[in-house]
Amino acid sequence: MEPVIIVLIILVVLVFIALIKTIQVIPQASAAIVERFGRYTRTLNAGLNIVVPFIDTIRNRIDLREQVVPFPPQPVITQDNLVVNIDTVIYYQVTDARAATYEVASYIQAIEQLTVTTLRNIIGGMDLERTLTSREEINAALRGVLDEATGKWGIRVNRVELKAIEPPTSIQDSMEKQMRADRDKRAAILQAEGVRQSQILTAEGEKQSSILRAEGDAKAAALRAEGEAQAIRVVFESIHAGDPDQKLLSYQYLQMLPKIAEGDANKLWIVPSEIGDALKGLGGALGNFNPAGGGGFTKPTAPNRQAPPID
Repeated sequence: MEPVIIVLIILVVLVFIALIKTIQVIPQASAAIVERFGRYTRTLNAGLNIVVPFIDTIRNRIDLREQVVPFPPQPVITQDNLVVNIDTVIYYQVTDARAATYEVASYIQAIEQLTVTTLRNIIGGMDLERTLTSREEINAALRGVLDEATGKWGIRVNRVELKAIEPPTSIQDSMEKQMRADRDKRAAILQAEGVRQSQILTAEGEKQSSILRAEGDAKAAALRAEGEAQAIRVVFESIHAGDPDQKLLSYQYLQMLPKIAEGDANKLWIVPSEIGDALKGLGGALGNFNPAGGGGFTKPTAPNRQAPPID
C-alpha cells in the first residue's frame, strides 16, 4: 500500500502545481507576455487568465503605468565650444507590451542613449546663452525625436525635462559678476531717478509756495492800498464836510511838525515852503491879540521866513 500512497501524493502535488501554473492573475495596469515552446502566443491583460501548464510560459511582466526615469548628468558641447552638464528626466509609458519585449532588448538603456545623442545634436547648434534660456525649445525638440524613435518599440514619451544645466565654473563666476554689475546698475539708476523725482517735487513745491506767497502779498498790498484810499477818502470827505478855515489848517500843520522831527536817526529834515504860509496864517490869527493892552489885538509884523537851523 505504501507505494500507492506515495504515487497518490505525487499526483496530488503535480495537480496542485498544474493548477497554479494554469491560473495566472495579472494586476491592474500590467501585462504579461505568453510564449508557447519559445514562440509568442498572446498577451495577458489584467485579471484572471488561464494558460496551458508546462506548455505556456510567462516570459515578461510589464508595468503599463507612466514611468519616470532620471538620467545622470551628461557633458554636452555648445556651439561656442563650452562644455555644460545637463540632467534630463524622461516620462514614458509602455503602450504595446509585445513590441517593448521583442523590438528592443532593453528599452530603458535605449531611451537613455537616444536621449544623450539627440541632446548633443540639439545643444551643438546653440550657444551657451541660448542654451540657458531655451529650455522649452530643447524639451520640445528632444521629445519629438524620442517619441518618433520609440514609437516602434511600443513606448510613448510623454514629456522630457531638463532638470539642470550647469556651465563651467569660470563661466558661472563671469555670469555672477555680470548679474551683480547689472543689479548695481539698476540700483544706481533707480536711486538717481528717485533723487531726480525728489528734486522735481521739491522745486514744484517751492514754485507753488512762491506763487501762493506772491499772490498773498499782492492781495494784502491791494487790500492795504484800498484801506488807505478809503481812509484818505473818509478824511477828505470829513474835512470838506467840516469846512475848515486857513487858521485851523495852519494850527494842525504846526502840530505835526514835532512828530516829523521825532527819532534819533533824523539828523536832517527839510522845512517845506508851505510852512511860511501856515505861520503867516497863524500869525495873522494871533497877531491882533495884545495881552498888555487889555486883551486887544495888534497888527503883527511880517513873519520871518528864515528856515530853522539844521542840526
